[in-house]
Amino acid sequence: MINVLIADDHALIREGLKKTLSGETDMTLIGAANNIAELFKKLEQLVVNIVLLDITMPGESGLDALKELRQKYPQIPVLILSFHPEQRFAVRALKAGASGYITKQSATEELVLAIRKIVSGGKYVSASLAEELATELDMQSGKLPHETLSDREFQVMRLIAAGKKSSEIAEELAVTMSTVNTYRMRIFEKMNIQSNVELARYALEHGLIE
Repeated sequence: MINVLIADDHALIREGLKKTLSGETDMTLIGAANNIAELFKKLEQLVVNIVLLDITMPGESGLDALKELRQKYPQIPVLILSFHPEQRFAVRALKAGASGYITKQSATEELVLAIRKIVSGGKYVSASLAEELATELDMQSGKLPHETLSDREFQVMRLIAAGKKSSEIAEELAVTMSTVNTYRMRIFEKMNIQSNVELARYALEHGLIE
């Protein structure tokens, strides 16, 4: 039996995934978590074969949680579920240790197939993403500015671009304002950007924020 644990703060999404899995005789949803803290608590209590992880969670982000999962539970593969199109976050998630990435829009069709492939030791990406990854391997240079950022810098960049104040970002990430300002300086330097307005425009143009 494949024991599946879902971490997603949307009740409707959890119910939809539960319904999809209910038709499979060799899979069972053994738990659901609303946030990252709850996810790790359930992992201590349950025998889990795969984690379905939402990339956008309240508090700690899915990408940060993914790294922690790989450290604490390297034997448990993680399939990322996201509303965000693949081209925005999939490569970053796979590099951070995810075993697969599917969008919530395609979850009904792809979920079971993805779980089976990952639990058997494989990786799961859509055909279009596989092509994109191959293209990226062929490219020796030409990275976009935001692709040079670390995962934490990328997270801070999105929050700044979304209009969050330094104090709000510091509170959300549980860091000091000084740390946020250091990240901001690094981001501006790496991306060759001069202002928050310019950063917001860039993020919108590249589909990095809603």
